[in-house]
Amino acid sequence: MPTVTERPRRLRPGDAVSVVAPAGPVPQDLLDKGVEILSSWGLEVRLGDHVRTRHPRFDYLAAPDADRAKDLQQAWCDPETTAVFCARGGYGSMRILDLLDWDAIAAAPRKVFSGSSDITALHQAIGLRLGHETAYGYPTVFGAMQGSSSFVDDPVAQEHLRHILFSPDAGLTLRGPAAEPLVAGRARGLAVGGNLSLLACGVGVPGVAPPPDGAILLLEDVGEEPYRIDRYLTHLRRARFFDRVGGIACGSWIDCGELSVVREVIIDRLGDLGVPMIWELGFGHCRGQLAVPLGSEVELVSDPDTGDAYLVLTEPALA
Repeated sequence: MPTVTERPRRLRPGDAVSVVAPAGPVPQDLLDKGVEILSSWGLEVRLGDHVRTRHPRFDYLAAPDADRAKDLQQAWCDPETTAVFCARGGYGSMRILDLLDWDAIAAAPRKVFSGSSDITALHQAIGLRLGHETAYGYPTVFGAMQGSSSFVDDPVAQEHLRHILFSPDAGLTLRGPAAEPLVAGRARGLAVGGNLSLLACGVGVPGVAPPPDGAILLLEDVGEEPYRIDRYLTHLRRARFFDRVGGIACGSWIDCGELSVVREVIIDRLGDLGVPMIWELGFGHCRGQLAVPLGSEVELVSDPDTGDAYLVLTEPALA
């Protein structure tokens, strides 16, 4: 696990940050408002050259793959940039993974990286390639994105993200209003994961590793019917993805059908793993979404007797 000095530095007013679009096209009005919010935090915001571009043929992508990769590469390798923010998810992050110069990214000054949903593919790649001797040991932030209504129109989500970027200290407790114990227990380990369907798509790809020993796995998704959630979990289980996991925290399951059915699917597929689990922790595509640090050590607490269900940072998420 990287020491505090090896981690990217937390943000402070006056820092230059870059906003890029590695996946889907970004609504311009939301992007403008998102930039205003970042600026109100005292940050100097720079936009990638192609963040306002749309793919000439595929309307589900922002700029062409090479341009999206170039923007991310330039932002990361810019010595003046402290953080790289992803404007929105959708789809497309996986398409640029093999276009990035990972040696150059690894040699560049360490950056805060933030995004969620489809950006899971980049969290996974960054965590593996920059994590030194610990798989997934590079700290990143899974939180609301600046070119989406989940950030612009949600002051609670904004504050959660701001807090984890500026004050990610040990002892910070992460718990949403609907969080509840699913399987009792406590576990401490590296926080990993993100969007379920993206994690399932990564299985079998060269260089992609399962979670490390004792990891606290985060899972959420949007727009997936219960049978598809079942399929993803079954596939991951058959691939032995869960073998070394120490605990599981479920986030939101927006537009995934009846929530009680999703809950039953998760209990059916994962309940016998013998690890503590939390239901509806509060990260993902929900209102007021938490910003969760990946690649940092957390403790998961799931206690049916007290109703406690939360994560707590056991170390500063950022230097």
